[in-house]
Amino acid sequence: MPSAETPVSRALAERLVAAHFGVCGADLTVSGYPIRDLAQQFGTPLYIYDARIMRRIFHELRSALEEFADIHFSIKANPNPEVARVFVREGAGIEIASAGEYRAARQAGAEPARILFAGPGKRDEEIDFVVREGIGEIHLESMEEIRRVADAGTRLARTVPVAIRVNPVAAAQGGAMRMGGAASPFGFDEEDIDAVLARVLAEPALDLRGVHMFAGTQILDADTLLAQWWHGLDVAARIAAAIGRPLQTIDLGGGLGIPYHAGDRTLDLDAVRAALPSLVARQKSEPAIRDARVIVEPGRFLCGPAGLYVVRVNTAKTSRGKRFLVTDGGMHHHLAASGNLGQVIKRDYPLVAPARMDAGTDEPCSVVGPLCTPLDTLARNAQLPPLAAGDLIAVLQSGAYGLTASPTRFLSHPLPAEILVDADAAIPLRAIAQS
Repeated sequence: MPSAETPVSRALAERLVAAHFGVCGADLTVSGYPIRDLAQQFGTPLYIYDARIMRRIFHELRSALEEFADIHFSIKANPNPEVARVFVREGAGIEIASAGEYRAARQAGAEPARILFAGPGKRDEEIDFVVREGIGEIHLESMEEIRRVADAGTRLARTVPVAIRVNPVAAAQGGAMRMGGAASPFGFDEEDIDAVLARVLAEPALDLRGVHMFAGTQILDADTLLAQWWHGLDVAARIAAAIGRPLQTIDLGGGLGIPYHAGDRTLDLDAVRAALPSLVARQKSEPAIRDARVIVEPGRFLCGPAGLYVVRVNTAKTSRGKRFLVTDGGMHHHLAASGNLGQVIKRDYPLVAPARMDAGTDEPCSVVGPLCTPLDTLARNAQLPPLAAGDLIAVLQSGAYGLTASPTRFLSHPLPAEILVDADAAIPLRAIAQS
């Protein structure tokens, strides 16, 4: 695959550090803890999550969406129950895509009524499990799934709350990874909704409560996001009219993005806030959706900036004029940072040397992991101080789609440690696994 040659902008890393972390002399700090001390205490490779940052971002988003939408944390972004617990305690619901995520959500303290179950490939045993245990809604995504959820409700003598996931028309799509607008395994095509509604309404074990739309992910442009939400309200109004009764929920999906690469903008919450009165007015103008609970389900937006992946340089070497820093962690722990989780053109995540923040000079280098494959590359053209064996490197924006989105068993290297920094304590979530 092609590789971008432009170095990661140091300005992005500096902007992220200034927004979320602290610097004390040479040290990058997380809620006052120097990363070098955390690395010494817990070892490397190491994932660090800062609960203070997660709470702040949650409060900023909740303030921006006040009087319009309820927030459900998309737990797939980081399914560690202690991370999810931070948001549950602030009032968030949880969006899941498996029975395992249901268990994580419950372990995090989420009530069943505050859990939404989406995903195109729900297994029979998963459906039975959540129906038996209790669920806020199951989001239906195929005709076959309608039958299977209805069968589960009949078998377990439960009326199952459901919503229809809609694959929107092309005009509503957007984001770095588009989830709708074309042929898709996700949801029902918008143009086929009438037949879907008839099928759902024919099942007495199903309680059709709402609609779910998710057109794209990693959206950094407020206008794109708002256009998708507006379209979602339009679709909800049409569905309510078709079934002849009000909807109770309108799930507008997630997709709120964060900056990973040089040139990426930060999603403008002020622009979102400024546009909400018109969205609220649109909803209130339709009696059949006026009282529906609107939901958004961000994941990476809430937890991504709060995480760092910290590795230690094992060796520094030069090959044909190019400098390489070989570290003790890599794509097996952080596939997204390696560019192998959906990137076509590989672009580097922002990196810093967290114990050399006062260094005055940078040099170009590639940061690679310990695996026997050229895919194990955390940065292709980074700008870092002259580093040697024993020095630390921190990958910013690593709180989402990190460890559990990575091939952790590849080449049988140990798993990294994970810690949550919260309330003046560094809490180990899992120690480094021994090889």
